[in-house]
Parts: sequence; structure tokens; C-alpha cells
Amino acid sequence: MRFGRALRPVLLVALTLANAGFSNAEERGGELRAAYAGPPASWPRPDIDADVAFVEMGVPPPPAPSGPKSVLGAKLFADPRLSEDGQVACASCHDPGHGFSVPERVGRGIGGAKGRRNPPSLQLVATRARFDWDGRGRDLSARVLAPLSDPTEMGRDLNSALARIARTELEGDFRAVFGAEGLTARTLAEALVAYLNTIDTPTRLDRFIEGDQAALNDTELVGLHFFRTKARCMNCHFGPTLSDGLFHNLRLSFFGEPAQDLGRFEVTDSRDDVGRFRTPFLRHIGASQPYMHNGLFPSLAGVVNFYDRGGGEVWARNAEEAARPLYRDAARLSPHIRPLGLSEAEKAALVAFLNAL
Repeated sequence: MRFGRALRPVLLVALTLANAGFSNAEERGGELRAAYAGPPASWPRPDIDADVAFVEMGVPPPPAPSGPKSVLGAKLFADPRLSEDGQVACASCHDPGHGFSVPERVGRGIGGAKGRRNPPSLQLVATRARFDWDGRGRDLSARVLAPLSDPTEMGRDLNSALARIARTELEGDFRAVFGAEGLTARTLAEALVAYLNTIDTPTRLDRFIEGDQAALNDTELVGLHFFRTKARCMNCHFGPTLSDGLFHNLRLSFFGEPAQDLGRFEVTDSRDDVGRFRTPFLRHIGASQPYMHNGLFPSLAGVVNFYDRGGGEVWARNAEEAARPLYRDAARLSPHIRPLGLSEAEKAALVAFLNAL
């Protein structure tokens, strides 16, 4: 590939920084300003494996405007009366004040029952092709109703939930918004989905992509550069949503342990899917700690250290354990994951950038 003479010095700086160990990332941020001054298509090329269907960074479409349906949906989302014990709302596990997740490793359902996984953030949820960490949900309208008939979440029966709502003032709200149809499973789902379609907000990265150079400070800009290059993050986190929408094995299934979770395999029964979990969207990621499907890492620094090490380790303690069915499948690390050799300054810059998303 050939580049114009004017662009060559910019690319040389970018390539030099990509291979350099930083003692002070903030001091080097200014050197990258010219390389990232234009639209993302003009930025230094990311470190991407050949089999990745890469899409450049961008700003997603704006959320839907608020209206009567979304206002009703927001009210429902925050109302614990939807649950069987009157104590658990949708917002209990998807707290708008905590990045639409919870500060604990797992959510809690009726009676204080512990969930199995960390509640995924709902930012841009309507743009996803599959939901949940294992991708079992494909229809958002059905997915928002599922907790109402799940005894580990909000109840045992959807019809009972509808009956509970019908005994409150919300029944009148449904008539006001949906007319003669009033409160039904369909209108309940439509109101909740209408609310979810409104929840995304602009980020500082959005502003930077749109040309506001001041939106990222020098350390965050260095973090953006390493996100794209040495840290190899864009093999899975790309496009406007910063997710490939696929499922990857990071060796975090805790195979053979009490905490075992085989991820996508539980949906497909395919050995190729053992230990694979959905790539999360990264928008507003700094607000929704802890991280991973099981809430294993309390901070973004822990996540970055994990990837710097090259993911999880093979955990078999003896030959008998290694011979167990599905062991080799669970131990099959995603080919996009490898040790990175990041310095402490580089890791700190990555964390700073992630907090700007």
C-alpha cells in the first residue's frame, strides 16, 4: 500500500509509538494528535487478524426520542410491583445509576436469590442480534418479559405479573397509551422496549470521532492508540458499538469447578461453543463494574491485566482431569487472545481510554 508524502511522517510517528514502551504516556499523547486529527478511516490501521470482519469505529445512530410509550416503559422498568414479592424491579439488576448493571458480581431476584451471572449492560441493547451472555435471546420483546416468569429473577408466571399490574394505577396508564388493547403481554413488552430504545447517551469518544480534539486528553488518546494497535482490542471490539457481536472463549468457564459456566454451549450444545461468551458492548463501560459474565474483575485495571497476561490459564491439575469430556473444548482459547507485554503506563492509558467510552 502506498501513502502520500504528507501522510508518511504521521504514520511513522504512529508506528513508532505502537512499538515503544512508554514511561510517561501523557507526554507522548501530543505526538499522536496529527495521526488522529481526521475521521477514523484516516487513523493508523489497527492490529487486526486476517479472519476478523473488521468495521471501523464510528458514532452509533442517536437513541429514539422519548414519547408516551417510553415514559410508561421507564415507569415500569423502575417499579418493583412487577415482581412476585414486590421487591425486585428491572432496575434492580439493570440500575441506570450503575451503567444499567449492578455493583455486585451477580444480580439478585425475588427472595434475595442470587443470580448466576453479572447482569449485562443495556446500552444500545436494541441493536444487538442476540442477548444475554450466552446469546439465548434473539427477540427483544420476548427477552424483556422473560424475567417475569423466571423464579430466579422476578416471578414464576407472566399472567400473574399482568394480573398484579392490572390491580394498580398502571392499568389506566396502559389504556391511556394503548387505547382499547390496554394492558397485555404485547403492550407491556412494547412499552419496555420503547424505553430501552431511549437510554443511550453520547460519549467523549463520540465527540472525538466527530472532530472535537479536546474530547480526549493526551493519556486517553494514547490509550485509544494502544486499544487499536499493541493491545489488539479491536479484534473483537470494533464498529460503532465496539463489539463484534460474536462469542469467544477466554478460559473463564471454571471447568470442573462449582462455579462452572459453559456459556454458549448451554444454548447450542455444540462443542465449539464450550466456554464462549458474547463480546460485550463497551459504551459507558466505566460505569458498570464489575466485569465479565461472572463479575470476576472489580475494575477495568483487572480486565486489562487479564488480557495482558493472555487470558485465563489451563486449569487441569492431572491427566485424569484433562481427559474429562469437554475439557479440551473448554481449554480452547480464542485465537485472538495472546500475551501483550504492556507496560504499566500503557495499561494505565488503556484504562483511561476505556473510561472515556
